[in-house]
Amino acid sequence: MTARLPSVKPRPVLKALERAGFFVHHITGSHYILKHPEKPTLRVTLPYHSKDLKRGTLQAMLKQAGLTAEEFNALL
Repeated sequence: MTARLPSVKPRPVLKALERAGFFVHHITGSHYILKHPEKPTLRVTLPYHSKDLKRGTLQAMLKQAGLTAEEFNALL
């Protein structure tokens, strides 16, 4: 059974991705572009606002990051 993704705001997602080794490469408008130093092909776009991220958006970001829901939940 796969882990269910929580409803979260962008800030905890940013912190979790930083714990996974990503860093903020640059900011364009309200979107943070994160990259991984050891895997230069990985790029994650994080919309940064005050509302909870939709589950589909979070799933797409985890796919970009190469993380499973279980790995992401462990990083939160």
